[in-house]
Amino acid sequence: MKKLTFLLVILSILSCKENTSEERIPVEPDNGIGNGATPPKALSFSENIEEAHNKAAFMMQEAVSFDINLKFGGNTRLEGKVSMTTNSSKVRVDKKDGTSLIYDGDQVYISPQSAKKDGARFDIFTWQYFFAMPFKLTDPGTVWEDLGIKKLDSIEYQTSRLSFRSNVGDSPDDWYVIYKEPETSRLKAAAYIVTFTAEQEKAEENPHAIVYSDFKSFNDVDMATKWSFHNWNAENGFGDKLGEATITNIKFFSPEDEFFQAPKNSEIIKR
Repeated sequence: MKKLTFLLVILSILSCKENTSEERIPVEPDNGIGNGATPPKALSFSENIEEAHNKAAFMMQEAVSFDINLKFGGNTRLEGKVSMTTNSSKVRVDKKDGTSLIYDGDQVYISPQSAKKDGARFDIFTWQYFFAMPFKLTDPGTVWEDLGIKKLDSIEYQTSRLSFRSNVGDSPDDWYVIYKEPETSRLKAAAYIVTFTAEQEKAEENPHAIVYSDFKSFNDVDMATKWSFHNWNAENGFGDKLGEATITNIKFFSPEDEFFQAPKNSEIIKR
């Protein structure tokens, strides 16, 4: 009789343990966010802008081209077509006057050899960079510093200073003050200095700024089709308008094998 009673007690204990296990509510590893996923990583200032322009879709494309009509002081500075791989490893500028500039990933070439060479390296690197800037903010070698809130046309924008580690690009001493749109997180403007033809200290005496507008979507990628250029300083912000550019005929494409190769009758442009 004692053995039977002892057996019943053991079975009762086991039964209670089993029921308790079945009724326990599991704790989700994501603290209830859903599907067991971890919380999304908070995006940085630069990542937020790249996501707003859909960098992922941009980088899925092999190359992109656009027509540019650039004017300063009412005079045409550049008119033609700019073509580039989406990672900026190769660039081509075909000017309306028949001059072609090619960066093949190693050297800059100009064709024909008789073409005016002044500003050739500046043209092939600068305008493609302004176009692709929303997708290049997290490139290797970029350095960021939060500058807080600055105003443009009475609207407050979050800003950060972009600079570069040594030996990055053609002008590593350049810096930019990036303005992020408060509602869309797109790139609104960038103040900058140009050290390609001047020492950094001298260039910092005359900074300028580019303002982006008239955004349109191409293959789900947001890109500005109007640029304006202004005087700028850290204390007063944007000053007089200096120039403007109209961007049209934006197209993604797959370049032929020789598209970014130096044509015949070309010459290397050195620094």
